[in-house]
Amino acid sequence: MQRIRLRYTKRGRLRFTSHRDFQRAFERALRRAEVPMAYSAGFTPHPKVSYANAAPTGTGSEAEYLEIALTAPRDPEQLRVLLDESLPAGLDIVDAVEARTSGLADRLTASVWELRLDGVSPEEARRAADAFTAAETVEVQRLAKNGVRTFDARSAVVSLEVRDLSETQSALADRPTDQPCAILRLVVRHVTPAVRPDDVLSGLRAVADLAPPVPAAVTRLAQGLFDEETGTVTDPLAPDREAAQAPSTAEQPATATAPA
Repeated sequence: MQRIRLRYTKRGRLRFTSHRDFQRAFERALRRAEVPMAYSAGFTPHPKVSYANAAPTGTGSEAEYLEIALTAPRDPEQLRVLLDESLPAGLDIVDAVEARTSGLADRLTASVWELRLDGVSPEEARRAADAFTAAETVEVQRLAKNGVRTFDARSAVVSLEVRDLSETQSALADRPTDQPCAILRLVVRHVTPAVRPDDVLSGLRAVADLAPPVPAAVTRLAQGLFDEETGTVTDPLAPDREAAQAPSTAEQPATATAPA
């Protein structure tokens, strides 16, 4: 059984697609592309697809991941193209590798988020970001299934900074441009309970009274292992690429032995 890992995006209006909607669209794409899927056993077999840490509905993403199991081998790049052509524009399959290592979900330990705050000046955003990072704890509340939950939004945030508009991936988004605009770049560890971008926005409101006049445009730029030394989030598919490129022992040329 071959396993393929895919990275896909949620762009433009498709950022409002729920995870359940994406699942349905992706399973239709698997059928259209005639992918030889492995199926679960039982009374209601379903394709063996493993989704990992999906972004909340309403947020864009450049780095969503899933894994599929196949009954027959396929070239990952050819499979990527077929699936991408079978999905609507905005739900784009942008990377594919054969799974040669274990624990993809275990390598998704942090995310890089971009928050576009229209109607907020960079100076105002910087003041709020400084107040947030200077605080030891920032308690926020979220409505959960069991009622309102209070938790610390500060401890999971590795970095929070204001970026120039020219550096942002949302500069061309369908948002107003004739007013002040601040771009926040946020690195967050995946902890329990999960700290989401809207929790950080609640924290900014709590510590600095920052309240954007319109909802923030939120995009996940990356997710993967957090590198403590560099402060970056690494590509979770890199170990599979490296394993594919490493020559096996059987492929190593034998060393010639001189006759005695």
